Amino acid sequence: MPETVLTADGRVAGRRAKATRRRLLEVLTEMLGESPYRDITVIDMARRAGTSPATFYQYFPDIEAAVLTIAAEMAQGGKQLRPLVEDQPWTGKSGYETARMLVDGFLEFWRHHESVLRVVDLATIEGDERFHELRVRMLNNVTTALADEIAELQRRGRVAENVRPVAMAGALVGMLAHNAAHQRGFEAWDISVDDLRDSMAQLVCWAVSGRRPPK
Repeated sequence: MPETVLTADGRVAGRRAKATRRRLLEVLTEMLGESPYRDITVIDMARRAGTSPATFYQYFPDIEAAVLTIAAEMAQGGKQLRPLVEDQPWTGKSGYETARMLVDGFLEFWRHHESVLRVVDLATIEGDERFHELRVRMLNNVTTALADEIAELQRRGRVAENVRPVAMAGALVGMLAHNAAHQRGFEAWDISVDDLRDSMAQLVCWAVSGRRPPK
């Protein structure tokens, strides 16, 4: 079904209004990659979008509300990480390849949404519950999927009984998210992304399967 978009006064936006709103969000996404979001003004954003501040305020009360909209769409896109875990082989060489696919998925997702994720992480650290909730929602799908896989392998006797699947899954997702967010930092320390990818894949494979990854 087509998305229903409401204007600030509660009216349902038509096709042209939706296009204008989408253009504003696209411009804001571009600007987030260039400047700290608190330095972005409605005037500058509207000028780049070829419209007026009054038009912006028809859809959003302020810049932060528009950033939240972009972040919510991104969080929804985080669901694409779950299929990289579910119904995948997690043992032997195939298990290691599954781990690599998951790591690659995180690295690519963070590269693609780098500017927005930077704002989400900053606002979360500062205690903004709205952004924190979005971040949890974004990562929860893959966390629960990993926990289910670990629990299943535990039932099959491959993972130690003292492992807590949800805790292990949370630790892995935390590692993946943090390291994916700091890819440039690792390169500044002369750690290549390829080496980072291999190291994370080994840790994920070992933690999920309960076995050392094959050489």
